[in-house]
Amino acid sequence: MKVPRLKIADPGLASLKSAARAAIVMPAMFALADQVIKQPQTAVFAAFGSFAMLVLVDFGGPPLTRFTAYLSLAVTGVVLIVVGTLCSENAWLATGAMAVVGFAILFSGVINGYFTAGATAAILLFVLPVAVPAPASAIPWRLAGFGLAAGAGICAVMLLWPPRRRSTLQADAARACPALADLADAAFSADQQATEALIAAARKAVDKVVSRFQAVPHQPTGPTRARAAFAGLADEFRWLLESLVAVTGPAGAELCREENGETLAAAAAVLRATGARLAGQGGVPDTSRLEQALDATVLALTQRISELPPDADSAALDSTLGRSFRSRAISYSTRQIASYALVATGAPPLPDTEPAVGRLAIGHLPLVRPAADAATGGADALVAVRQFAAEHASARSVWFRNAIRGAAGLAVAVFIAQKSDLQHAFWVVLGTLSVLRSNALGTGRSILSALAGTAVGILIGAAILIPLGDHQTVLWALLPVGVLIAAYAPRAVSFAAGQAAFTVVVLILFNIIQPVGWKVGLIRIEDVGIGFAVSLGVGLVFWPRGAARLLRENIAAAYSRAADYFAAAAEDLTGGQAGDPGRAGDIAVAAVHQLDDSFRQYLAERSAKRVDPQSAGSIVAGAGRVLRAAQSMAALDRMAEHDGNPVPNGTAGLDTTGLDTTGLARTTALTGSAAAAGPAAEGATGGSRSPVWSGAARCGMSIDREIEALRSWYVTLGDSIVNGTAVPRAQPPDPDGRRQVLQCVRDAIVSGEESELRGALLVLWATHHLDTLRHLETHLGEQVAAATGRGEAVNG
Repeated sequence: MKVPRLKIADPGLASLKSAARAAIVMPAMFALADQVIKQPQTAVFAAFGSFAMLVLVDFGGPPLTRFTAYLSLAVTGVVLIVVGTLCSENAWLATGAMAVVGFAILFSGVINGYFTAGATAAILLFVLPVAVPAPASAIPWRLAGFGLAAGAGICAVMLLWPPRRRSTLQADAARACPALADLADAAFSADQQATEALIAAARKAVDKVVSRFQAVPHQPTGPTRARAAFAGLADEFRWLLESLVAVTGPAGAELCREENGETLAAAAAVLRATGARLAGQGGVPDTSRLEQALDATVLALTQRISELPPDADSAALDSTLGRSFRSRAISYSTRQIASYALVATGAPPLPDTEPAVGRLAIGHLPLVRPAADAATGGADALVAVRQFAAEHASARSVWFRNAIRGAAGLAVAVFIAQKSDLQHAFWVVLGTLSVLRSNALGTGRSILSALAGTAVGILIGAAILIPLGDHQTVLWALLPVGVLIAAYAPRAVSFAAGQAAFTVVVLILFNIIQPVGWKVGLIRIEDVGIGFAVSLGVGLVFWPRGAARLLRENIAAAYSRAADYFAAAAEDLTGGQAGDPGRAGDIAVAAVHQLDDSFRQYLAERSAKRVDPQSAGSIVAGAGRVLRAAQSMAALDRMAEHDGNPVPNGTAGLDTTGLDTTGLARTTALTGSAAAAGPAAEGATGGSRSPVWSGAARCGMSIDREIEALRSWYVTLGDSIVNGTAVPRAQPPDPDGRRQVLQCVRDAIVSGEESELRGALLVLWATHHLDTLRHLETHLGEQVAAATGRGEAVNG
């Protein structure tokens, strides 16, 4: 018979080192408070404060960033202890304060990754003082205990086994850059076998970066801007790979073959320099060659479009112009990768990578202009905080739902602790905090694990305490061992094992303060049982199904809002009544952000493991792709407004041809009023539009019906996902509209007018985006229909 082996997951012994720090510091601070200061309040806060600082939080990043994060948590803890103590003697006041503070702490995670990482520790530092009534005169003793814990804890995490820099994601990104560079160099190669091998190698490298980034549901630790930059890198690698694949192989006649080749060669050079930067072996990538190649390509394209035959059909136009469009997209994507890499390694982004109005946001986090002074940067950061908080201040946000659910559970638990005559009633609140999950099923499972673990811990504690009696020396000797196991078990073994070990520590701790024997374990299981019941009740009342239903709703909202944005930007280019593309863009970006978060939580919920994440990820990623096409369409508006001259680097959107729709799309968003800086803004000020825009409007009016049909299809797709109705059929392009566009292009070629030619070029690019999204319709229809038929993903 095989004996089951204990499975321990602790790569690099990081969890063991963290637990060892806690095993050294916590007993030492508790001993100092209990044996020297001899004040029970100080002893309790020294013990639990150490647990909060050393076990419940583990900030990552460079040393200075980690020190700042721990120091900020310590300062926050002082405020929370003072406020909690002042509210503790009135049950209603304590309950209300817990609701407000709990919501604020949990919801703040949407703004900053460090807030997410420190949320549980911060909540504990408020729960302990607010759930244990004490007069204001107890505040100095409580702060003394926490001061000991915070001071010793910060010294320990900074000096004792400091974590090695986790370079797996950065190293993977560094390896992906040269793989993509090799593919760019060989894009025009006639050796198809060698090219296929390079494509396979690049795809493997990019997939590794994407899967590594997606492995953590909310990226809870690490420098905020750097983490956001890695999110941008993971997404941008995928876009660039598919764009490179689309231009590989020999091509027929094209207008700018030499310029396109130089653009790809320059992109390869930037990618190699970026890889060296990520590997810690290079400086700031030089993008001047790439920028010159890009400008040369755009200039040559607009000059040579008149060389096209007047009777060119759609296939001929795509053959001669398609690679130039994609090369231009590749150049922008490459430059953005270099900028993200700089931010990920602690440097400012490349200059002039942002639109003249608004800011470029990666993930949820803004990249403030490096040229801005401190005051302006602070103002921009404050605006960004307000923006992201406003995005998630609705029931469609998992952050908002989790904050409401957590605040309600903690508030009810505090009220029960205040009103009951239970001994150590604050365990009720700790029990609620430990098992509350994002759905009722997850909460129920964690309750069963916690009850089993607590029961086992009581049995182990009884086995220790009954033969020992009141031998304090032995209890002091066992305390560090118990803390070591309690800190190590939940990370490396299981949640139940952690609960068992923590129960043993509690029994030892309280028998040192006041010997009461093993029966204090029965008090604990009674208290935590009430807390578990509170969690289950709150989980059943507040969105019991977790993210399953919310994910479907957010998919529908993201597709609808992104399609609205695309239609608004396209109609603005063609002279239609588009409204405000900038406002539509803001709404679309917020919808895709909410979708991203709900998808990450959906995958993190245990009930979601029966679903193929690739199937759901393909559907979710499609919304980001529609948004990206809309951003690129908005960039065409700005190109028209620049009177035919190339817009500053980084302000145009990226091509979306041939992009993979699998995986999670964390979009690179043009936020603020960037889109409105084009025609809408010009019209608002009474200015006149450029001749280029006039040419674009004349040719673009022919595709108005296609734009509206496309918008309608994506809105209907979202409705079908929410309501379980039939998936809409992909709509074929409007042949009459395409014929009119081609005729307009021919007329522009015949006229020889530069503004007319450039306007026609913009419309050709617009139809290129339309075709891309039309192809996406077929793919998404198949994905949704397949997922619905299996009862997975969208119908979970």
